[in-house]
Amino acid sequence: MTDAASPRSEALELALASQDVAAVAFALRHDVVVVPKLVVPPGAGAADAGAGAGDGAGAALGDGDSSDPVFGAAEQVRVFGRENTDKRILLLFSSKEAYAAMVPDDPHLEVMLYDSDALRAFMEVHLDVLEQVFFDIAGPHTMAAAPEDLLKALK
Repeated sequence: MTDAASPRSEALELALASQDVAAVAFALRHDVVVVPKLVVPPGAGAADAGAGAGDGAGAALGDGDSSDPVFGAAEQVRVFGRENTDKRILLLFSSKEAYAAMVPDDPHLEVMLYDSDALRAFMEVHLDVLEQVFFDIAGPHTMAAAPEDLLKALK
């Protein structure tokens, strides 16, 4: 279920809390997921639209990692990547608050809600550039999936 004031998926929150892969897949197929939206501040180019999340090796926000848009819809999904690679990491969230916990100092925090059809379409178009998908990466119940496995779960 979603709340217009605070986008969220209670089903995904519960599935992540229980670390139940089947429940996560069920939630993604039957509810929504919060997807970070790329926001380009006025006067900035797309390459300047925010700092990356790091490579999982303790990198901090704003340390030089890149954040690039991946195209495929009228609005762009904010994806994250490491320097010197063309692969990207898709971060998905159970709520806008879970996304805000990852980027607490981001003044341009915006999200979109994707249903299973929208997420599947995005994944199909960009499967070749996605190396990993993380759910609620700021915790406390983070999970990860290979993009190919997530796509299979959405079908």
